[in-house]
Formats: sequence, structure tokens, C-alpha cells
Amino acid sequence: MTEKQQTGGSYWLQTAPGGRHAPLTEELDVDVAVIGAGIAGLCTARELARAGKSVAVLEAGRVAAGVTGHTTAKITALHTLVYDKLRRTRGAEGALLYARSQSEAIEHTARVVEELGVDCEWERRSSYTYVRDADRVEELRAEARAAREAGLPASFVTETGLPFPVAGAVEVTDQAQFHPRKYLLALTDDIVAHGGRVHEDTTVLGLEEGTPNRLSTSTGATVTARDVVVATHYPVFDRALLFTRLSPRRELVVAGPVPADRDPGGMYITPEENTRSVRTAPYGEDGARRFLVITGEHFTPGTGDTRARFDRLSDWARAHFPDVELTHSWATQDNDPTDTVPLVGPLHPGARHTYVATGFGGWGMSGGMMAGLLLTAQITGRECAWSELYDPRRLASAVREAPSFLKHQAQVAKHFVGDRLRPAPPAEALPPGEGAVVRTEEGRLAVYRDEDGALHAVSARCTHLGCLVDFNAAERAWECPCHGSRFDTDGKVVQGPATRPLERHDI
Repeated sequence: MTEKQQTGGSYWLQTAPGGRHAPLTEELDVDVAVIGAGIAGLCTARELARAGKSVAVLEAGRVAAGVTGHTTAKITALHTLVYDKLRRTRGAEGALLYARSQSEAIEHTARVVEELGVDCEWERRSSYTYVRDADRVEELRAEARAAREAGLPASFVTETGLPFPVAGAVEVTDQAQFHPRKYLLALTDDIVAHGGRVHEDTTVLGLEEGTPNRLSTSTGATVTARDVVVATHYPVFDRALLFTRLSPRRELVVAGPVPADRDPGGMYITPEENTRSVRTAPYGEDGARRFLVITGEHFTPGTGDTRARFDRLSDWARAHFPDVELTHSWATQDNDPTDTVPLVGPLHPGARHTYVATGFGGWGMSGGMMAGLLLTAQITGRECAWSELYDPRRLASAVREAPSFLKHQAQVAKHFVGDRLRPAPPAEALPPGEGAVVRTEEGRLAVYRDEDGALHAVSARCTHLGCLVDFNAAERAWECPCHGSRFDTDGKVVQGPATRPLERHDI
């Protein structure tokens, strides 16, 4: 990292370390197995446990420490510029169901916070999508109209609490923000209190569908379950071919305390400037400061100079909030569905008791909460008005938005072929702290030189579908640009869809 970057890591993880849950070491038979302990998995498990189901949550890492542990944690039904598009592609009814499902999920979560007495810094705030380019004002006006017609308390405004003028903004009032890990640790305790099981460091390696389903795990234990929910952010099973409909996107975060009188007083996002998202959180005991969180610089994993992107984001933060003391930086990852709407429901067309929640497009807080309610309804046999909207088996919208699908596949093909043609530097040329894909007699290897000068070599082929990884120097990780899998410098899986490590080599 450069001097402009901070190394504090995720503020949410640092301020809510939590306890540990033992890996699964015995055979287990439950009503429902939930794979993944992020917000979608834990919300689903909690609702099912409260409904009287026996539930087991299986997490490859730690609870709420993956994507959810690195979010900006804005809970809003205003998802940048989605409603005008939904009105055109899904009709007025589709836009209304989308707004209703997200809003009901937020209000349900507010009730859970109150019911459990969770001290998770829950705050009500307005949410804004803004632009500074006057040529985009009509786009914002159309979004405000569409959001209002969909039932949201939306309006077009020209004044905000930001420390710079805007050409226009969509404001939706009475949204929320919170400390995601504090909330989800409380949810985890509630799952256990209602008879559920939570197992960390337990990677699910295989799914044998049937009556019941059987899951094989990295610990050697087998889980038998009538129903299985795949809530791993990016699905770890390819039988539904959902990877063809998801585009991974990584974003950077810089954060730190700012005087309370510099708080912009809302949650903000703009599609301009390669995305900029701004909000604050409570900080300290005396209320004199707030914790400013700024997100942006989105990019495909495994592409470009991440350190330069961190610098640009830090420069933007200091230029617009000169009193900020940047103390933390981290990154988050999202999956954009090619047809706009998340994929929540049956895992594939033939699925009877397997379900998936994915493709939240950067809005996983309200989306994950919605998924918990939707999947619980489906598993317990209750009707849900928006089941069809989010159904992963939908075809009409996929055909209608085929250009997005084809563009994504073209990018995957470009990386799969083009990355194999790139010039490869010799391993000897790598300075400490750097990595690169190099040519050797064994083929292309991903080689990293640590600070002591030792070389660490692993296969450069992602264990998901074989694309070549590239090195993210700022985060010191190998990343797959095709589907977003990430590995540490020794090849261990950091983020799926890959479930197997990169093979280690001597060099």
C-alpha cells in the first residue's frame, strides 16, 4: 500500500470481533442446511429457526466476516437508478413489487432490532442518488417519478447535506443504516437460542440432491437435510449455470473519523466518478465525531492497479471532507445480475428442495433481508407476492436483457483467451511484496515474493473454471477476473465461487 492508504481493515470486524463457532466434526441431520453465514444466510436461518425448523449454518470462514463484514451497511430500497429501468423492463407491477419487497424487509429488520434489543447503531436516514452533471438531471427526475409510483417516499431535490453542490438528487426518506456485524452476531445468537447450529471453518464441497439432500464438507462430516439454501454470495455449485448471469464487481472503501458538524446527514451514492458512496456512523462516546465511510472505484477483480484506485479514492475523500482522518481501508465485492434483479428462489429448473440467494448488485443489506423472508416462505409453503419477480428460473427477462448477458460472456471469453497471451515477467524480477503470473517449464504459475524475499508459487489457473488469476498488490491476493474467486498468496480460497485452493508449486 502507498502512503495515502490506511491499513486499518474493516471497521465493522475490528469493532465487533465476536466469538468463534466450532467446525462441524460429526454427521448431522437437519430440516434445513444453510451454506454461508453472511446476511442472506443468517437472515434465512433465523427466520427458519423461529418457524420451528431445525437449522444448520455452514460457513467456510467466520460468521459475517466475508462480503457482509466489508459492506458500507446502508439499508435502503433506493438502489441507485433501478426503478425507471424496472418500470420499462418489468412493468409498473414489477417495480412496485421490488420496492415493496425491499421496504418490507427493512421494516421487518427494524422490528427484529427492537425485539432482540440489539445495540447495532441502528439509525434512520434519508437515502440519496445524486448527480453533479446537469445533463443527467432528467434521468434523476425520471427515477424519482418511477420510485414514487412504485410506492417509495421519493422526491427530486437539488439541495443535500453534501459539502458540494449537486445538479439534482433522488431522495427517499426513512431508510436506515447500522453496524452489520453487531446485528448479525446477535442474529447468530438467536439462531442458536432457538436450537440452530452454526459451524465456522466448514467448507461445503459437494451437494448431492435428493430426498433428502446430502452435503459433503471439508471437515469430512456429512450433512443430511430436506432443504438446502446456497447463500454463499456467488453460488458454489455450477449446475444452475448462474455464473453466466452474474458479473463480479469489486469496490474500495476508505474511512475515518470526521467532526460531527461535517456529517452530511444522509446516505449518498452517485453513478458518476466511477461511483462514490458516502455515509457516516456513530463514533466515540462524546458524539463529537462521526465515522465517515466512502466507497467507490469499482472494477472487475484481477484487473488494473488497485493501489492507484485507493489513492484516487483517498484523494477524493480529503478533497471533499478536508477534516477527515483516514484510518481504515478495505474492499468489498458484489455480483451484478445481467437482468437487474437478484436471483432468489429454487436453485435450478429441476430443483425441489434446493434454493439460492445471489446477485444483489451492491445492495445486499436490504436484499439479504428480503431473501431471508422470501426463502422462508417458500420452504415453509407460504405464498410470497414477489416470488416470481426474483425467481432464478425466469427466462423472459434474461432474453429481454440479452445484451448485458452477451457483454458479460464476451468479457469472460476475453480474459479466458487473452490473459494467456499476455507477456509474462521472469520470477527473478519480482520485488518484495509483489506478485505476477510467470512462465515456467511447468506452465504459467502465480508467483509472489514476500517481504523476506522468499517466492511462493501456485497454479495460475482458477480452480473454478480455469481462467488465469492476476495479482491485487494492494490486498495481496490472487483474483480471477472471470467469476471473482480470490485466493491468498499461498493459494488458499479467500472468496468463492472456487472451493478448492490453487495448487502449490516449488520454484
